[in-house]
Amino acid sequence: MNWETDILHKEDFDVALLEETTDLRNLVVYNDDVNTFDHVIETLIKVCGHTAEQAEQCTMLIHYKGKCTVKVGSFEELKGMCTSLHQKDLSADIE
Repeated sequence: MNWETDILHKEDFDVALLEETTDLRNLVVYNDDVNTFDHVIETLIKVCGHTAEQAEQCTMLIHYKGKCTVKVGSFEELKGMCTSLHQKDLSADIE
């Protein structure tokens, strides 16, 4: 076991791991005057995997605050969800 080499490899690994986890994005849903609360709640449950309580809370925030981050993840993880939300006529974006 080479102590100096092991420490350098561990530091490289920690930096690489930190770089991988800092590229997180927000999937944001915006308020509109078209969709019902029930439609938004059902869509968040189906598309984002929310519990009923999570979906209801997000829907209330969307309504009263104008938008809500409904999911956090990498761009690749969120891209499909964002597309699905658009297909359900919700206004969403990855920020």
